[in-house]
Amino acid sequence: MRIRPRQQLLDLWRAVLACSYRDDKWSWGGRDGANSISDAEQLLCLLYPAAELEAFALDQPDDMATDARLALDPFGEETRIGGVLVHLLEDYLARYTGPDGNPVFAAGSYFRSADDHRPPADAQLALEVVDSYSMSLSLCIAALRFLRGFQRFVGGEVRREARQLNDRIPLVIDAVGARLTAAMAGLVRSFVIHTPEPKSEAGQAILHMINQNHAPAEDVIRRLSARLERLRVQAANEVRLSQATEVDVADDERLFECGWGWGIVRTAEPIDFVPGEAGSAVGHAEPRPYLYFTAVALDGIIDLSSQRIRELDLLTDEQRKLADALQLRFELARNYWSTVARFGGGRWPLEDIPWRTSDGEESDYFSLTVAAILIQDLVYRDSTEDLARTVAVFDQLARRGRITSRLTAGDAAAVLHYPGVRLGLAGSEDIGGGPALLWYVPDFVTMMLKRSLQAARLRTDVDTRDQLMALAEAAMDHLDQRIQRDGPAAGLWDDPGALLGPAPSVPAGPSWFVTERVMECLVIAYDTFREPPLAPATMVARAVDLLSEAEHLLNQEELEVEGSDLTPKQAAVNRIRQSLDRARGVLHERPGTAYSLATQALIQLDELAYARQDATR
Repeated sequence: MRIRPRQQLLDLWRAVLACSYRDDKWSWGGRDGANSISDAEQLLCLLYPAAELEAFALDQPDDMATDARLALDPFGEETRIGGVLVHLLEDYLARYTGPDGNPVFAAGSYFRSADDHRPPADAQLALEVVDSYSMSLSLCIAALRFLRGFQRFVGGEVRREARQLNDRIPLVIDAVGARLTAAMAGLVRSFVIHTPEPKSEAGQAILHMINQNHAPAEDVIRRLSARLERLRVQAANEVRLSQATEVDVADDERLFECGWGWGIVRTAEPIDFVPGEAGSAVGHAEPRPYLYFTAVALDGIIDLSSQRIRELDLLTDEQRKLADALQLRFELARNYWSTVARFGGGRWPLEDIPWRTSDGEESDYFSLTVAAILIQDLVYRDSTEDLARTVAVFDQLARRGRITSRLTAGDAAAVLHYPGVRLGLAGSEDIGGGPALLWYVPDFVTMMLKRSLQAARLRTDVDTRDQLMALAEAAMDHLDQRIQRDGPAAGLWDDPGALLGPAPSVPAGPSWFVTERVMECLVIAYDTFREPPLAPATMVARAVDLLSEAEHLLNQEELEVEGSDLTPKQAAVNRIRQSLDRARGVLHERPGTAYSLATQALIQLDELAYARQDATR
C-alpha cells in the first residue's frame, strides 16, 4: 500500500471525530474502556500531529491549513477548534487528577488477570505503569506546545469567549505542568539496573543470548565487561537520582542489564524535590528491565529531549533536572541494548531469533524490540553502521511475523497481532490480594513500520533504502486490512478478524492503543518524506559526465550564434544554459534530476546541431 501521510492523517482525524465527537460532546474510551492511558492515546491522535507537523498546526487559527480545518469541521469554525481542544484537555486533567490534587496514572482496564476466575483487585487497577508515564509525557509536551501558541493568539483577541479562554489557559498549563513533572518522576523511578550473578537463572538466560560462539562463560563475561566498561562507570558514578544503593554495577564479575521495569520498582528511592505521590509512592515492580517498557520509555524521552522543546523553554527548573536524569538513563539503555544486540565476533545475538529475556521468556516480539532499539540508536547517532545487517533481521522478522508472508490456519504468529504478546507483571500479585496481572502488547506491526520509516531517513545506499520502504509498505498493507470498515469506529483500528480469520469475539469500538501508534507512524512518515532523496556517488558521477559533455557542446553552439539579438536560436541556447545551471545547482542533492536535465539539454543541443547541418545541405 502506498503511504500517503498527509491524506491518511487527515482521514484519521475525520474518523476520530466521527467516533468520539457527537452532538458537541466528546466520548472517552474505546474497546478497552476508559483509563489514563487509553484516553491520552485518544487525545494524542489529535494533538500529536498538530504539535509535530506545521501543516497540521492548530494553535494559530488564522494560519490553519484549509484541509486541516475541514477535517476538524465538526468542532466548528477555525476560532472554535482551539477552544474545544482546551476543553478536552481540561476534561482529561479533571478525570485523572485525584481529590488530593495529585495526577492519577492508573492503567485500569488495560490490565488483565492471569487467573480467568479472579478479576484484578481495585488496588491493582489503580497501579501505574511505564506506559502511563510515557504516554502522559508525550501528551503533556504536545499540549504545552499547543497551549503556548494558542495563548498568544487569544491574547490578541477582544471577543468575550477569547477573554474567557485567556483566563482558563494558564490554569490548564499549570495542571499540564504538574502532570508532566509527575510523569517524568515516575519514569525516573521506574528505571532499573539489574546485576544478576552469572549462575543465577537470570544470568544464565543472558549468557544464553550473548554467547553465540559457545565460548567459556568466564571469557564471555570478561569480554562483555570490557565492552560495557564505559557504561558501567557512567552508571556507577552518575545514576544517582532514585537509584537503589545496593546495586553493585561496578562489579565486573556480575552480568549487567538496564532499562525500565513495568512500573516504579520496589527498590526505587524517593525524589525529594518532587512533591506528592509522584516523588515518594512505594514501588511494586520487580527490579528487572522489560524490553517493551524500555522501548516505550525511550520513545517518550525522545519527545521530551527534542531541540524544539529546549528552544521553546517549556520546562521548569525541576523538570530540567528530571529531564537530565532521563536523558542519562536514555543514553545508558540505548547504548546497552545496541551493544548487546551486536556482541561477539560472529553471529549477533540479535540474529539468534527469538530473543530470550532475563526471565527466560522468548518471542519474536522481543527480537523486534531489540532490533528497534538498535535502529533507534543508529538514527539518534545518524549512523549507518551495521544498518544493512539490522535490516536483514527486520526482513526475517517480517516473514516470521507474517507481515510479508501469509498467515495459515492456527498460525502461532497470529498472537503477535491479536491479542498480542503477553507480559507477566512480576510483583503485581502482592497487591490487594488479587491475582498476578498481565499486559498484552499488540504493536508488532506498528513497531516494524515505525522503525523502518525512521531508518529510511539515514543516508544509506539505495538498495537498503528500497528494502526499508518495501518493509514499511508491507506493514502498511497489513494495517490497512485491519482498519474497521463499518460502525462508529470506521476508519480506525483494530479489526484483527479481517486479517487473522475467525478469532475470539473482539469488543466493539476502536483500539486507541493501536490507532495512536499508527498515527505516530504517519507523523514519522511525513517527516521521512520531507528529507532530501539519496544522492549516490555513482549517480553524481554519471550526472557530472553528462553535464560535462552538454556544457562543452553548448559552448560550441554559442560560437555559431550570430550577433546578440534574441533570435529563436539564441533563446533556445539561453534555455539550455538555464537548464544546465539548474542541474549544477541540484547535482549533489538530487543527482537523478541533474542527470535528467543534462539529458534533456543534450537532446536539445543535438536538435540544434542537426538543424544547422540540414540547413547547410
